[in-house]
Amino acid sequence: MKTLKIEIEEDVLFDLKIPKDRWSEELKKELAIQLYREKLISIGNARRLAGMEKMDFHFLLGERKVPRHYDLDDYRTDLETVEKWEADE
Repeated sequence: MKTLKIEIEEDVLFDLKIPKDRWSEELKKELAIQLYREKLISIGNARRLAGMEKMDFHFLLGERKVPRHYDLDDYRTDLETVEKWEADE
């Protein structure tokens, strides 16, 4: 798996209101939330970036009042998928 490293100047990091031992963890969450909010990443990949379980990430989005990107067309697509699964059984 390839990864990307982002360089952030230490004086910027020290200005964070986050304990040093949680910088990486919290910055990943913040990036995931913002990318999802701006519709630049799916909820699944945002959750993976944040390193969180599905429900925990949903709760975090709720705490931050980030709306889910799920509309009627998404619902219809999901419904069709479930119907196909049921037909295959």
